[in-house]
Amino acid sequence: MARLQLGTLAIIALTFVATESDLVAAPPPGQLIGYTELRTNLPGGRHANIKTMRACVVNTDGTARRELAPELAQEANSWTQFAGWSPDGQIAVLGRGWQSPENALWEEEHKTFRFVPGGWLLDSYLFELDTGKATNVTAVDRVSFYSSGVFFWPKDPAKLGFTALIDGNSHPFSMDRDGRNKVDLTKGSKEFAYGFSSSRDGKRIAYHQNYQVYLANADGSQATKVETGKPFNFAPTWSPDGAWVLFLSGEHYNCHPHLVKADGTGLQKLADRAGYRGVIEFLDVPDFHGGSSDVPVWSADGSSVFYTAKVDQNVELFRVTLEGKTEQLTKSAPGTLHYHPQPSADGQRLAYGSKREGIRQLFVRNLVDNSETRITNQTVGHGALWAHWQPR
Repeated sequence: MARLQLGTLAIIALTFVATESDLVAAPPPGQLIGYTELRTNLPGGRHANIKTMRACVVNTDGTARRELAPELAQEANSWTQFAGWSPDGQIAVLGRGWQSPENALWEEEHKTFRFVPGGWLLDSYLFELDTGKATNVTAVDRVSFYSSGVFFWPKDPAKLGFTALIDGNSHPFSMDRDGRNKVDLTKGSKEFAYGFSSSRDGKRIAYHQNYQVYLANADGSQATKVETGKPFNFAPTWSPDGAWVLFLSGEHYNCHPHLVKADGTGLQKLADRAGYRGVIEFLDVPDFHGGSSDVPVWSADGSSVFYTAKVDQNVELFRVTLEGKTEQLTKSAPGTLHYHPQPSADGQRLAYGSKREGIRQLFVRNLVDNSETRITNQTVGHGALWAHWQPR
């Protein structure tokens, strides 16, 4: 794979802004937000638009937008997607996808996915910002033609996690930093497991399997099902201190943020999304998949949760404490849809998407003074999604 020289990233000067009651720090110099751009209105259905996706970074003030590893998308019908960061912020995780036009046409006609060898290829790369080198870690000792969700294992710099499609079912895996020694953490399972995450100490994992949440040891042992009595339970994530697990629970398209303790007990409903279906449709053409799940996320200190909920005809941003005290963060013009909130590590800012006047843009909100900065400049027929703060 040819190397891409990223070049020198623009540096943001460190400044301070005084408010009436607080001294608010500006973003750290040179901090980036990774995200994905794509076309949203091309005729021909889902594939015609998805194959335009490109992984990008931008400074937190909206300057110096750059595409990462464009060579990965040079092949026809291929694309890239920004998927995460290394703990030190020097490596970006990129997804690289390809689908045959014939398989895409079959999916459009049948209104469903068909994941078959030769029809799909999805891999995950580690992209070094300083050298431009992109390494396909899921292709090493390959276990699947569809591997996604790579993340750096907490407290273990030599280990990664990811999810792979095995015989039509999704399985959580661990592997070495170089892609070797891949271990199936639900080996032998014939059920579809997804939403794989690790606790911050690296000792526990969580995932949903056939829409039921499971908590287990890091090696997959002693998996315990979280009993909710609901048919749809998904997207579990651990609190920063590892004491709680946050996930969505309820009926199809009527799920709400819930909490359980680390041992799976103490179930409580944290907030209500007031009729919000919980997905953001990221295309402006008919899409059989129906959009991208819009899930709640922990605040940086773990004392609260950010989520989205319906208010009249809008989807607004909210914050709720673990005691259930709810605060509406946005009050927007009619027709506005917010999605995918992501807090910064210092807890002072929130990145998110917002569809306004038909265009999906990314914004950063200062949670101290409630100011907002738009960081993308999409035009009609284009969109920006899936923001990821670079660790600093």
